[in-house]
Amino acid sequence: MPTFANAFDWVRRNVDDGPLPSAVLGIATADGVAAIDAFGVEGGRPTAVDDHYPLFSVTKPIVGLAALRLIEEGRLTPETALSTAVPEFGADRDDVVRLRHLVSHTSGIVEPPLDTPDGLRPSLLAPGRDFAAGTVSRYSTIAFEGIAALIEHASGGSWEQAVAAVGQRVGATGLTADVSASAHEVVDAAEQGLDYAQFAALRHPGAGLLGRAEDLLAIGSAMLAGGGPLISHVGSEAMLRPLTAGLPKLEPYPEARGQDWGFTWNLRHSAPGLLARDTYGHGGWAGAEFWITPSRGVCFALLTNIGGGFGRYGVDADELHNAVVAAAG
Repeated sequence: MPTFANAFDWVRRNVDDGPLPSAVLGIATADGVAAIDAFGVEGGRPTAVDDHYPLFSVTKPIVGLAALRLIEEGRLTPETALSTAVPEFGADRDDVVRLRHLVSHTSGIVEPPLDTPDGLRPSLLAPGRDFAAGTVSRYSTIAFEGIAALIEHASGGSWEQAVAAVGQRVGATGLTADVSASAHEVVDAAEQGLDYAQFAALRHPGAGLLGRAEDLLAIGSAMLAGGGPLISHVGSEAMLRPLTAGLPKLEPYPEARGQDWGFTWNLRHSAPGLLARDTYGHGGWAGAEFWITPSRGVCFALLTNIGGGFGRYGVDADELHNAVVAAAG
């Protein structure tokens, strides 16, 4: 079994020398967790490997898995219109926003602040659009309020219940939208323009989950094994089909970043900083990283708590990606 020493040294350096206040790094294969460790002390408390951290946008593919399960059950399709669940949506639009647009950041819904004081449903229903659905890709978090509405309409329960049911299939039982689950303050949140308490109160289906490294690794292990028992093999393949190939890509994910969107997954198929060409996953606003590389049979989850992410300090997470996949062989 590879030691992944370089990957753990990378995290240790970035906690000991900054900017990371604390961190947990876990690495897994299709057979389960291969290595996991915790770094840092906050408020006199050493970080533990089973600590909860805010996932922010790593929430997105987890919610995507809940929607995909409903597709497999015959309750939704990628073509299901958002208006099926929210009839008042799009009254001023001449296009149709469908689930496939919501999951691929091509809905054209105007994006509010992450901590919007207006509430999620009013923000989803705000008039206007950025572009016609399916014509352009621009990163959207409010679109996941639409996905949550479709999940709830199709399942008869809350989106959080649907996520919990998916997690339980692989033992990822720590997923929650309750911020009290985490002992780790999001450092510099206010300085980076986020009212964290206001954001947390939204229980945002695009960014509001908290979880443990082991929860993400359980999901990653299942995906490496072809999906089961998380989702079907054909569902796993469908989630990784590029949905934005050939479309204009706007900031913050322009074409130069070498990625496309699948069914909520970020497909980094030609990212210039990566050794591997089949890595997919997602990152989060406070530095969470969750990535899967099937060709190397490995996935990793990095959880940390620096508002705005460590990239603002010039720290490049691609270094960690490459250390993991190189050790995997």
